[in-house]
Amino acid sequence: MAFVRIASASLVVALATFAAGCGEKPQDAPLKSGKYQGKPDTRPWEGDKLTYESGNFKRGDKAAWESALKQRAQTQNESVRIK
Repeated sequence: MAFVRIASASLVVALATFAAGCGEKPQDAPLKSGKYQGKPDTRPWEGDKLTYESGNFKRGDKAAWESALKQRAQTQNESVRIK
């Protein structure tokens, strides 16, 4: 008898979970005349100045940006820090 109650309760929970997904609304950006109307993306090295910016690079300089990322990755590398 207990097995029937557990099985029916599990079935009710499964059906409720399945039905909850049916009410989800699409989250796509609106398209007007076939073009994306959302926020324009900028490249990371071309963005606005950050409040707490670190790194020795100038905005718009891709090579300096990549160099700063490599340097940051090296300082976070545990195998280099252990030696």
